[in-house]
Formats: sequence, C-alpha cells, structure tokens
Amino acid sequence: MAVDRPVTLAAIIGAHGIAGEVRLKLFGEGVAALKCYRAFNDGKLTVEKLRDDGKGGAIARFAEVGDRNAAEALRGTALTVSRSELPPLAEGEYYYADLIGLPAVSSDGRALGRCVAVENYGAGDVLEIEAADGKRFMVPMRLEAVPEWDAVRLVIDAAYVEP
Repeated sequence: MAVDRPVTLAAIIGAHGIAGEVRLKLFGEGVAALKCYRAFNDGKLTVEKLRDDGKGGAIARFAEVGDRNAAEALRGTALTVSRSELPPLAEGEYYYADLIGLPAVSSDGRALGRCVAVENYGAGDVLEIEAADGKRFMVPMRLEAVPEWDAVRLVIDAAYVEP
C-alpha cells in the first residue's frame, strides 16, 4: 500500500455514565478486533478499558478522559489507526479503506470513475462507483464482476457496466 492513511475503526457516539466512559459505534469485526489496539488517533487516546455493550457497540475508558463533560466533548470523534497497524490479509481479502478512492476501469479499457463506498446489505460487499459526471452505480465485489484489483485500480467486468 502506497499511503499509510488513517483507517476508522469506531466512532464515539456519546458519554456513558459520569466517570468519563464513552459509547462506541464499531465499524470493524466487533470488540475483540478493537482490543488489539491500545491507542487511537496517533496516540491521542489511550485505552484503559474496553468492553462489549451487549448491543453491537462498546464502552471505552480513555486515560485522557476524566469526566462526563470531557467524554461528551468527544461525541462524533472517529477512532483511527494507521493502515500499517492493521493485520495482514490473506490472498483475496481486502480492507474497505484500501478500495475506497481507487479508480475503476472496465475490462474493455474504459475509465469508469472512482470507488466512493463499499456497502454490505447482507449478501456480500457492493462497490459504489462514481463516474466523472457524478452518476453512481453499484457492482458486487465478486470475482466474476471484479476480476482484478490491487493498490492501483479496480477492473470491473464490462458486462456489469452500462454501455
């Protein structure tokens, strides 16, 4: 990967209790995956305690946050780590952060635009591609639709693209 950009793993959605804990919305694979990291945002937030909230999110205590007011002031803060801190991937795996921003071309050589989002509605990942004119279309992230991708571009089978 050419750029070691920050990757958002969670966001602070509010205070929890009066002692400075915060509620987190998770964007990864649950609390267990988040527990691999001791600090976020280039070391600005150091984890002291992290637990599952039983509702798909988490509750965290950071060393730098001493009370409810300080916790509430962090509402909306994204918790990031640098891309290089993420675990290595197996063949055929990808991080959403690696796909977003990549140029997309068709298998017959046409420039299609850029990947602006990766969604998952339950049946697998779907890439959202934005063309130069601002129009968007979606493509399933399956081998028959996206036969190639790397750190430089996505190749989308021409059969999945409008003429």
